[in-house]
Amino acid sequence: MESAVGSEKKQALEGLQPGRTLTVDIASPSKAADQIVRFALTRPLRAIVPTDDATAVVAAEAGSRLGIPHNPPAAAGIAARKDLLRTRLQEAGVRTPRHRVHEVLADADAAARESTYPCVLKPLFLSGSRGVIRADTPEEFVSAFHRIRDLLARPEIREKDPEASRGILVEEFAPGAEVALEGLLSRGRLKVLAIFDKPDPLDGPFFEETIYVTPSRLPAPVRRGLARTTSDAARAVGLVEGPIHAELRVDGEEITVIEMAARSIGGLCSRALRFTTERSLEELILMHALGRNVARLERERQPSGVMMIPIPRAGTLRKVRGLNEARAVPGIVDLSISATIGRPLVPLPEGSSYLGFLFARGSRPDEVEQALREAHRRLEFVIEDRE
Repeated sequence: MESAVGSEKKQALEGLQPGRTLTVDIASPSKAADQIVRFALTRPLRAIVPTDDATAVVAAEAGSRLGIPHNPPAAAGIAARKDLLRTRLQEAGVRTPRHRVHEVLADADAAARESTYPCVLKPLFLSGSRGVIRADTPEEFVSAFHRIRDLLARPEIREKDPEASRGILVEEFAPGAEVALEGLLSRGRLKVLAIFDKPDPLDGPFFEETIYVTPSRLPAPVRRGLARTTSDAARAVGLVEGPIHAELRVDGEEITVIEMAARSIGGLCSRALRFTTERSLEELILMHALGRNVARLERERQPSGVMMIPIPRAGTLRKVRGLNEARAVPGIVDLSISATIGRPLVPLPEGSSYLGFLFARGSRPDEVEQALREAHRRLEFVIEDRE
């Protein structure tokens, strides 16, 4: 089975692999779909698998034109826009934070006076907690508003979605523990692949994710509630086919949907998941996309987890110490440093990357969490202040 990779920029080895890569205009889903359809005239496609929110919209549009399994383009578009997602979920009676949208050029002081607290401000489209800031006072609101406005004004951000870059979402803060649910939709039916606990509190002012551990330590009734709520949310949005990644908050008996993405988990985090016969998450998604039966494939029984190593402060990365010591921690199975020596580091909320990833396995979820924390403790990142 051959595959082709579509991306915004021409691949460096495209000349050596004719027909295996395709340059598409991801910022324009309709144009990108046209490009994919033309490509398929000479190299028929059986499936299109997205890797992020933007490509999920492109995949849905192209899939609808080619007649292969796909999400409705409108549904993928709603999932990629936080304001549209909130509105659709509220209309369907699925619990999600109350919200309103302000123009980026709006009077921040006036918007702050209209808001209730605590609240969370965020861009309408970016992922990975980028640009997400909690405000507990009008003064914090104004500061956060200006900070997000500056982020959305960056050309590389604005060109991703010029329309969505004109708005800032303000929503009520949802208390409780946050979890992530990884799932797969087949004709609208949800198969839960994994539920991740996020043991570090995500209460702000920024929302940098760090540790994911599965299986969840929440009680079975709560886990069933998470699955039902995620299924309800997908149905409300109109998603019916392929991977989904949901972020939810659990506060007592209340479950609140924070995100519902028509894609799988991002970055290298999928390495924390293994399924029947050592299959990866990506293999599972590809098998499903090609029409194969994956109903009996389940996540391994052994607890596992990943730590997205946060960037502690801005500066230039000069050295990483303690790599061997971190790898020697019992339970640690992999360590990947993705930051580049000599390159500037930008932490959240403006940044969009991590220093690297730690992976662990153990006999219990708490052992996995402890291994990740101990390995991180042994790492030292030498960061030089920028002049």
